[in-house]
Amino acid sequence: MRYIEASSTGPLRGTVHIPGAKNSSLALLAAACLADDIVSLEGIPRIEDVRIVEGIGRDIGMELRREDERIVIDPRFIHSAAIDPGKASSYRASYYFAGALLAKFGSVTIGFPGGDDFVARPIDQHIKAFRALGAEVRLASDHYVVEAAELKGADIYFDTVTSGATINAMLAASRARGRTRLRNAALDPEVVDTAHFLNRLGARIYGAGTECIRIEGVPYLNGGSHTVIPDRLIAGAFLMAAGLRGGQVTVQNIIPEHLGSCLAKLEEIGMHVECGDGRITASGTGMLKATRVRAGMYPGFATDLQQPMTSLLLLAGGKSIVTDRVFPKRFAHVPQLRRLGADIEIRRESAFIRGGLPLKGDWVHATDVRAGTSLLLAGLAAEGRTRITGVEHLERGYEDVVASFRAIGAQVAMREMDERELGERLPLQG
Repeated sequence: MRYIEASSTGPLRGTVHIPGAKNSSLALLAAACLADDIVSLEGIPRIEDVRIVEGIGRDIGMELRREDERIVIDPRFIHSAAIDPGKASSYRASYYFAGALLAKFGSVTIGFPGGDDFVARPIDQHIKAFRALGAEVRLASDHYVVEAAELKGADIYFDTVTSGATINAMLAASRARGRTRLRNAALDPEVVDTAHFLNRLGARIYGAGTECIRIEGVPYLNGGSHTVIPDRLIAGAFLMAAGLRGGQVTVQNIIPEHLGSCLAKLEEIGMHVECGDGRITASGTGMLKATRVRAGMYPGFATDLQQPMTSLLLLAGGKSIVTDRVFPKRFAHVPQLRRLGADIEIRRESAFIRGGLPLKGDWVHATDVRAGTSLLLAGLAAEGRTRITGVEHLERGYEDVVASFRAIGAQVAMREMDERELGERLPLQG
């Protein structure tokens, strides 16, 4: 079994080039199924989730090939809309294939989304959108079927703000007959990025990035090319790393506006942030202030960043409170941080943190990619060595997490667990 070993590290300094956004890439790869000609996507990261999508695409007849930093996709020979339930359940964003293939095939069979251990991902708003567009949805034990003889435009009001359902409804409505309006739509940059891509192919989507998106359905979509936006969530985690011991980290190839709430919070706790053209530099002073963080939908503080922020606040003297009402059960990292000496109490959807206490390395386990980032940051701040299992979750979001953190001076390495270490690790599995 592989694990990541992190050792106590001084101030982190260096520059990180941010890859294409994972959450946008997964939507774009599925959206390419809607096209009627060859599509080229630039900047798609080489991560495990993308490899799963590539496998699904090949299963259904979509041709994909890597050309340097591009993925070239030919969707003209897709012959099936039946997605292997096992592959679909191995990552969250598999549901995008339902929206992308429905208009072309009239029927899609797909497994329920998976990928993270911290909470089951509901798809009720996706189902609501499909049914509003005229589809029938049938649920089975390990998969669901979406069928529609014809998709027709509709007014859809989401009961809650959801990026995934907004994108999925946008995919399905792009080739529906007539006009669709999505109200209470998500504002996320990944929603806007997907809309820009579809519009490049000939879709007619207006208002992406606002609460009301209008889609005029078209009968077909052309081929085209598009460059994915940079990953704001990975960038945010590296900027937080600068605060561990008063370091300085620059992230390149980033859109600073996508990180507004995160940057404001970093300055609030005592860090200095400087934005330039496609770059952000964060500097720590060695002294962090306790604060309160409330995760919310974009443009609020991202739920994906509350976990690494929790680790950073362990170094801030005083009491901090991190509240997550987007995914209230997204606190699987907390028991693992306690193994390192963290004083954190969970009450409903909030983590109460008493910061400024010394941390000591131990065995910990990552249950999702952001939890893994949280444990890695804490491990770099802890005395001694911290060993992180669940490496496969980090590989779902990072091309090479070890090399990326080494680029800013972190003492991290990928190790293979021997039998003795496995025996030490067993209590953690319980």
